[in-house]
Amino acid sequence: MDKPLSGIRVLDLSRILAGPWCTQHLADLGAEVIKIEHPVRGDDTRGWGPPYLGDTQEAAYYLAANRGKQSVAIDMAQPEGQALILDLARKSDVVLENFKVGGLKRYGLDYESLKAVKPDLIYCSITGFGQDGPYANRAGYDFLLQGMGGLMGITGKPDSEPGGGPVKVGVAVTDLFTGMYAATSILSALIGRDRTGEGAHIDLALLDVQLAMLANQAMNYLTSGRSPGRMGNAHPNIVPYQAFATADGHIILAVGNDGQFRRFCNVAGVASLADDERYATNRARVEHRAELVPKLERLIAEQTSAFWLESLEQEGVPCGPINSIEQVFDDPQVCHRGMKITLPHEEAGEVNLVSNPVRFDNRAQNAGTAPPRFGEHTDQVIERLLPEQCDRLEALRAKGVIR
Repeated sequence: MDKPLSGIRVLDLSRILAGPWCTQHLADLGAEVIKIEHPVRGDDTRGWGPPYLGDTQEAAYYLAANRGKQSVAIDMAQPEGQALILDLARKSDVVLENFKVGGLKRYGLDYESLKAVKPDLIYCSITGFGQDGPYANRAGYDFLLQGMGGLMGITGKPDSEPGGGPVKVGVAVTDLFTGMYAATSILSALIGRDRTGEGAHIDLALLDVQLAMLANQAMNYLTSGRSPGRMGNAHPNIVPYQAFATADGHIILAVGNDGQFRRFCNVAGVASLADDERYATNRARVEHRAELVPKLERLIAEQTSAFWLESLEQEGVPCGPINSIEQVFDDPQVCHRGMKITLPHEEAGEVNLVSNPVRFDNRAQNAGTAPPRFGEHTDQVIERLLPEQCDRLEALRAKGVIR
């Protein structure tokens, strides 16, 4: 059965995470993704380890974002390499790149140059700060953008508490969100092209994405004029909605409405709290957070995590454990949903990967091939798409144009 993007070809000139995350998603949905890598260095993340897969030189970081692609190693700094990439772009529906602004113009691989040979091309550029503006020429990295874009201003304990101060999120969320914005934008542009016959240049900036994903916190500022601060595990607009220490560990209590709060109070043996006008509604609980939370902390610390998780689950009060990643992969729901997949790997035998979470008609959308080995498909892709170059492969390889 064909996948939704079968027949769509993506030329991927990106590396690291935001771009590869986007193109892995497109590959999972059925697109043919040709990953262009430098013939000596390859994608930087290939070496971002340990850990590595078995005895290979493929880092776990690289494996996380490159399933289902074909690796073609071409040196775009050489004219012959530029010509090869130009010809591949001519036969592609989408080009995605994350070079600095103007970085591909000197190679004749910028949007205007490629549009001239492929007018209906969808061309997506990912940069730190966008194609224009005072910061346009700066390099952008996820960690920097978490700080500049406000996320670290609301992540971590308050400065007034021990251990307070800014903290980054444990994965590169700005890159990942940018990758998903890129994927939805590309899909939208492809639909638009079907309707109008015209291509598009998509301009995505990590800073813009980071600001957009502040969501309710950004609106808290725009609505009130007050900049939200760091609150640890607490929620700015809902109480109680945070982590609590139990007698033997921690749980998350996520009370989303007043009925749930009343049921929590019944389980905790303090039904009177739900009748107290200071705590009866979420608005009141937020206003009296400083009084209520210490009371709840004392109550919850009296019982074990198992007591709270079992009792609250029975009453329909949202709660859950704080799992290690190992525990996540052992969770029965995660196992049932098949979120760990295994694909054959030529060097290591097999590789375990995280499944794409998208399902169509109860079928997970995952590409069927492991992340490619460095330059694995160079000859194959050129022979298939650029057959006129077949006789030149060894000469190109001898000059270092291809690997």
